[in-house]
Formats: sequence, C-alpha cells, structure tokens
Amino acid sequence: MTKGVFLHRSDSRYDDFPEERYQFPKPYLSRASQFVGDWIVYYEPVKAGKQGYFAVARVEKIIPDPTQRDMFLALIEPGSYLPFEVNVPFRDDAGWIEKGLLNDAGAISGRAQSAVRPLSNADFNAIVARGIPDEDSLLPRVGQYDDISRSSLIQEEAAPFIYDFERDRASYLTSRPVRDRVFRHKVLEAYDARCALTGMKFINGGGRAEAEAAHIKPVEHAGPDTVSNGIALSGTVHWMFDRGLISLSDDLEILISRAVNDQESVRKVLNPDLRALLPGEGRLRPHPKYLGWHREHCFKG
Repeated sequence: MTKGVFLHRSDSRYDDFPEERYQFPKPYLSRASQFVGDWIVYYEPVKAGKQGYFAVARVEKIIPDPTQRDMFLALIEPGSYLPFEVNVPFRDDAGWIEKGLLNDAGAISGRAQSAVRPLSNADFNAIVARGIPDEDSLLPRVGQYDDISRSSLIQEEAAPFIYDFERDRASYLTSRPVRDRVFRHKVLEAYDARCALTGMKFINGGGRAEAEAAHIKPVEHAGPDTVSNGIALSGTVHWMFDRGLISLSDDLEILISRAVNDQESVRKVLNPDLRALLPGEGRLRPHPKYLGWHREHCFKG
C-alpha cells in the first residue's frame, strides 16, 4: 500500500464526487492501484482555485467505470473522507510542502503535473499536520469533549500536533472526536456560526458558538463528514431536525412535520420566509442526495 495524491478541480469534467469516488483514465490505473487500502490527499491546483490540499480519504477499491470505456473509479471507503480545517497551500514561506516533487537540484519537477501520484509518509504527515492543527477557534457550546479526559487535553497542549511531522497521522484521522471537531469547524465556518434555519448567531465571551454542526445523513448511516452533508443549527432546532420534526426540500424550503404539536410557535422561531440560509460557495451547500435521505428516512412528513 502507498499513500497518494488525487488532483481534483471543483469544475472538473470528470465524474468525481470526492467523498465517494474519483474518476481517472486507464494510464493512471497501475499507479492508483497502489493506493488501495491506504490514504490519499485531495489537491486542487492553483490555476483552478485556492483550496490547495483540502481533504483526505481512504481508497477502498478500484473498479472499471461502468459508464465510460477505459475509465476507472477509485471508490472511497465510506466514512473516511475528511476535509481539512485549514487548506494547505502547494507552497508556503517554508518552501514546497510536497518534498517528493523536488528534483536533485531542489526545484519542482514534472511530477507535479501528474493528476495521480504517490505521496511519501513524511509528506502525508506534514500535509495533514498543517491541515488539521491542534487549535480550535470555534469551541463547542457545552460538553462536546466530555468523553476526552482532561489529561489527554493537557497532553495535546503540551506537545502540539503540528510540529511532530514524523509521527503517523493515519490513526489520528479515524478518531471520532477529531473528526467531529473538524466537521464542526468547517460547518460553522461555512455558515458563519449562524443557525441556517433561525438566523440566530450567538458567541459567548469565551468564543463558544451556540450553533451546532448537524449531519444531514448521520454518521451511523454512513453519512460523510463533509460540509455538503452538514448544516449549522441552534440547539433546539438541531434536536427537532434529528428527530424528523423539521427537514428541508431540495431547494432549501423548511418543512415542518405534522407531528409538531405547536406549529405556530415553531414558525415564529424559524426564518420568516421559511427558507434556509446558505453558505456563499455552492459546493458547501446541502447536497440534494443527503437532503433526500433525511426526508425519506427521518422526516415525519
């Protein structure tokens, strides 16, 4: 097994859905096959956007694309996709991040043009360390870290994750507390820490946001930790959403279940036009695939 890089553009002509699949042509098959069972880093080239290295995922298997000849799909292991809290640039003040792309003279080589390329453990660790730093600027409202001992938190503060590049990061990426923290950060960042269904934004003096990050399709049902499967919700609204008392249409109209016993009070709390507030970037908005799952399996109609 070998770690790798998948180049992905948000405007890609390929049939990519990063949390589920990555499409590539036959010439890359032997190289991509090395990544099966291991982690890859998604990278958006500078000319396509500003994301840089923006997420990690684990390749479960590779299959021929059933819809296109001489094309293949790298299928992503369910639940493994994780966006970075901080997008990592191709190059920063310290130099090139992906050292394996340098030639003997220390200059960037032609390997940087490859859309599918291997990645050393050292480069993988360095990228993940920058992409998921220890600090947490949007603290949870209450009790989100109750299952983590105080001693472990003290240890993390004493030995900052970002400076220890040589330690393997793969096990870190499967930690549920870490994944919840990253998911919450990205969702609250996308929604400016504002509840999408009420418009309320409260940040206390300690920097804690009242809004919570809700999965639209829950993790226990293989919902990914991606912003398009998330929405920022105030505590009570989150409770109602998880219990199917409210949901969203594909065009983001707020749906109220007939099971709600006090419809008038609920309507007074929600946005006056009964439509959800949206992130500015289209790729961050709730995906119809996950909204459809919530209406079918959770919403009490």
